[in-house]
Amino acid sequence: MDHAERLGHRTQPDQAEPALGLIECSSIARGVHTADAVAKVSPVRLLWARTVTPGHYVVLFAGEVEEVAASFERGLEVAGDAVVDAMQIPNVHRDLVAAIRGPRRVEVTEAVGVVECRSVPTTVLAADAAVKAAAVDLIEVRLAMHLGGKGFFLVAGETGDVEEAVATGADLARRRGALVSDVVIPRASQELLEHLL
Repeated sequence: MDHAERLGHRTQPDQAEPALGLIECSSIARGVHTADAVAKVSPVRLLWARTVTPGHYVVLFAGEVEEVAASFERGLEVAGDAVVDAMQIPNVHRDLVAAIRGPRRVEVTEAVGVVECRSVPTTVLAADAAVKAAAVDLIEVRLAMHLGGKGFFLVAGETGDVEEAVATGADLARRRGALVSDVVIPRASQELLEHLL
């Protein structure tokens, strides 16, 4: 999957943002309208505005905290009853956007953890919470494409830290009714790591 398909050709890995907002719509037409409304309210950057399986439309945008909050509120208004799920994060972890872009090259010292979620917004929220909870590296956050609308994220680090990060992310997803599964692999094989990284 190329860069443009993952997170838009204008998004560079070093462009960290203070805040993120995401709205997933069940209607493609309403989703396109929502993306337009979000972009017009505040000077936010649309990171992802596209269709996803199963026929939904996802709008992911970034900017200053107040700008994202204003665009998020307007986006929810325009989307109305087409909103499937939504989220905003006021203080985004610096590696989150880069991990959404694709697998990051990190050194796996000991363990790998995976959290799988039913929705795109929950995956992003859980990944952010997980990587803030413990000293782990965020390898990747994969959203919806070729996943039947689901998402998952991968973290790496010392086993205890990975366990804490995965537990935090999984707990958040569980509270939102969107946890599919979570796992910690203490000594991931080199063969597996070559595929993950």
